[in-house]
Amino acid sequence: MCGIVGYVGAEQAAPILLDGLSRLEYRGYDSAGVAIYSQGKVRVAKAKGRLQVLSDMIQGGRAIQGTIGIGHTRWATHGAPSDVNSHPHVSHSGNIAVVHNGIIENYAELKSFLQSKGVPFVSETDSEVVAQLVEYFYQGDLLEAVGRVLHRIQGAYALGILCCDQPDQLIAVRKDSPLILGLAEGANFLASDVTAILRHTRDVIYMEDGEVAVLTSQGVQCYNSLLQPITKEVSQVDWEVDAAEKGGYEHFMFKEIMEQPQALRRAVFPRIQDGEVYLEDFALTDEDIRGLSKVYVVACGSSYHVGMVGKYHLERLLRKPVEVALASEFRYMEPIVDEHTLVIVISQSGETLDTMAALREAKRLGAKVLAIVNVVGSSIAREADEVLYTWAGPEIAVATTKAYTTQLAVLNLLGLYMARRLGTVADEEYTQVLEQMLLLPAQMEEVLEKQSQIQYLASQYFNHESIFFMGRNVDYTLGLEGSLKLKEISYIHSEAYAAGELKHGTISLIEDGTLVVAVGTYGPLFDKALSNVVEVKSRGASVLALTTQSQGERMAEVANDLVTIPDTHPLLLPSLGVVPLQLFAYYVALHRGCDIDKPRNLAKSVTVE
Repeated sequence: MCGIVGYVGAEQAAPILLDGLSRLEYRGYDSAGVAIYSQGKVRVAKAKGRLQVLSDMIQGGRAIQGTIGIGHTRWATHGAPSDVNSHPHVSHSGNIAVVHNGIIENYAELKSFLQSKGVPFVSETDSEVVAQLVEYFYQGDLLEAVGRVLHRIQGAYALGILCCDQPDQLIAVRKDSPLILGLAEGANFLASDVTAILRHTRDVIYMEDGEVAVLTSQGVQCYNSLLQPITKEVSQVDWEVDAAEKGGYEHFMFKEIMEQPQALRRAVFPRIQDGEVYLEDFALTDEDIRGLSKVYVVACGSSYHVGMVGKYHLERLLRKPVEVALASEFRYMEPIVDEHTLVIVISQSGETLDTMAALREAKRLGAKVLAIVNVVGSSIAREADEVLYTWAGPEIAVATTKAYTTQLAVLNLLGLYMARRLGTVADEEYTQVLEQMLLLPAQMEEVLEKQSQIQYLASQYFNHESIFFMGRNVDYTLGLEGSLKLKEISYIHSEAYAAGELKHGTISLIEDGTLVVAVGTYGPLFDKALSNVVEVKSRGASVLALTTQSQGERMAEVANDLVTIPDTHPLLLPSLGVVPLQLFAYYVALHRGCDIDKPRNLAKSVTVE
């Protein structure tokens, strides 16, 4: 969701801002803009549409000279996508320019107040009220004015603020929306994501909620919510610039699908040592684990589907009740949570607002909170009691792939670790699963070698406008993820059903030519999966089936088309089974000519409710 970049230094700002914004395109946006201090005033250029429209308008940044500025890619929340509603927003005098991620919840009240004072507004956005309010309070001290504004606005926000009267400084503000500071020699940056500034620096400061920072070319000073100076730790980003670039692939999504074996190796191999699960700096004690009465898994989107798989796996391993909750619902369902509950929150970005709110609610209720996240130093990682990183590397495509597989691997390792301490997993099975986990990346490479076959199948089925996924047990949860991938990037109506529910209504939707993707990898229920395939085929469906190599011959007798995955321990089948579903979604979207990395209306990191 929305991207922010700010720069102050000795170089021309506009080209740097455009480059930074280009690296935030994956977050999703509908317009873009920049504000540069140039020749005594703030010059603003902004446009609806792709970033290239803005870049062409200002000749790649050459048309606006100046060494300090802020830039933004907007994803509409208040006000339709338009040039006027695009950021940056400027106060009525033109003295203050603001970029904003998030939502100002009380903007209507503040707007009415300012209008009563004669302040004119030009946009439909909630964000413009920040620029107008800063000017209203400004009396020569920009930091003081910003502080007064922060006591009046409510909601979630990351702000970048530029003022004509103080053209040597930017102000950054963060509350419930990600914002980082980048430090370089003779220049400093602010950004909503480290990918925007990685070409210029690896030294970053992660801002906490309520903090404010003043950036000049010579340094950065951070303040707490009372505007008292504070000292912040400088962190180093340890992944390479090319990890966030396509590297010759046509799309980031395909690149990230192909990166999954290596991502699994990073997530798994260091955590299996001498035949045991090793979780470094893990403070949850054996006594804590034995004292748990319940586990919650809380997440959104694909991470929620990881939790759905995890419910089956964790209950089997731990013999404790496990509930899975959508993060957006968790706060409002009055969950039964106490000090004997472990709440596992899962997020790729570590900034998902609903998941963050669920984490805080769980902690308020006394639960222990463990986070599984990818982004080191993210808000969720910092606020959780425990954190396990997936080490997947940067994920740029909106439709997640390697985050899903690494989250699932880490959740499996956590389950085995806890089961070992509870004595609820047999030694033989424990050893077998760990041995199979070490083979998983190589087996995944085998699956990826089937890409030509899956591309051909996509060419046969891409013109369907409604597709159904069905499966039982973990195959049902796998179908949920396959269906989500397909609808996210191909815009095909797609639904996933527990196969046993077909007779309870769903089968009425099956008619001649309907495509059903039948997932049947789970051995104990394979015969039932086979019967469901026969059932939908008798109603005229075309069936594309996914199963294991050992069951492939039987499935081939009833399905129209078949893809197989290597046999492995049942706990690990979803890790392999998701890959053909990802590839199928990718190739279907490719055949349909869709914008795969930036699907319409979607954002990578959802930082508003």
